[in-house]
Amino acid sequence: MSANNAFHIAVLAGDGIGPEVMAPAIEVLRKIEAKSGLSFRFTEAPAGANNYLATGKSMPDSTIKLCEEADAILLGACGLPSVRYPDNTEIAPQIELRFIFDLYAGVRPARLIPGVPSPIVGADKRGIDLVVIRESTEGLFASMGKGVVTHEDARETMVITRKTSERLFEFSFRLAERRKARGKPGVLTCVDKANVFKAFAFFRGIFDEIEKRHPNVKTDRLYVDACSAMLVKRPWDFDVLVMENMFGDIVSDITASLIGGLGMAPSADIGDKYAVFQPCHGTAPDIMGQGKANPTGMILSAAMMLDWLAEKHGVESAAEAGETIERAVDQIYAGGIKPMEFGGRNGTADITKAVLAAL
Repeated sequence: MSANNAFHIAVLAGDGIGPEVMAPAIEVLRKIEAKSGLSFRFTEAPAGANNYLATGKSMPDSTIKLCEEADAILLGACGLPSVRYPDNTEIAPQIELRFIFDLYAGVRPARLIPGVPSPIVGADKRGIDLVVIRESTEGLFASMGKGVVTHEDARETMVITRKTSERLFEFSFRLAERRKARGKPGVLTCVDKANVFKAFAFFRGIFDEIEKRHPNVKTDRLYVDACSAMLVKRPWDFDVLVMENMFGDIVSDITASLIGGLGMAPSADIGDKYAVFQPCHGTAPDIMGQGKANPTGMILSAAMMLDWLAEKHGVESAAEAGETIERAVDQIYAGGIKPMEFGGRNGTADITKAVLAAL
């Protein structure tokens, strides 16, 4: 086995249904390992609300060190509504990791899988296949833990820097170019509120500068309110969208809802060196331990991880393995798998078994 084909994966299962969806993803990767020539070493580590209850910290230093040493990080879901910091904010290692490892590009694909219902009329025929890229370390989230609250008012500060915006846009243009090479439109849309806020005018101005380096990518610019309205009417008109942190937080939930909900949506937070892969859904403590959790978003996040490892290390078989997982997921939904959030009877075990069989 070539060392280039062997990857060390940090596994942070988290809270609630996090461990329940992580286990199927690991099973799928083990099946891929047996078929592809890839090799994985998984190391589990604590993170989340339960660790905070036990230790007073969302993550021990050993977890952060593991993440630093691993080739990639798989994250389940973290946080519980009933567990809060003293300032009443939720325990959120997923956000803390973005700041610790400078994971500035939040990648949120939204692809409608055959057989999955969409609330958009015509989506079953036209299809939905887009990617929201959310800046993940600045914007309004730069104020996390730093806001000022008095009896009379509360203030948070939005931060947009040239350095991070340039890296974000370069990442976004490269993604659009890769999608174009794979037969997608390769159109990149900058989403902002540049008509009202100087910070967003600054953001758009940097986008215009970076555009000149990528003449083969068609571009567009939209205000976030207009973009949101268009997404719920004609989502098939979009390919890649890039935006500030808070806007991305909201818009990516909209796009996930267009393809069946958060249970179907994978995601990644990517920096220059490190990357975290996790489903878009939360910890869902109301269904914890009942076998109802949909592991699809977690499984597809593992597929995203393989694609990223392929690009980072030049291992084409990892990209092929990621595509194999996506095809298996498509196959089971086209074949009639129906998770419980769609009114079906298929829980965690059924979906996992079906994907493994399809592989």
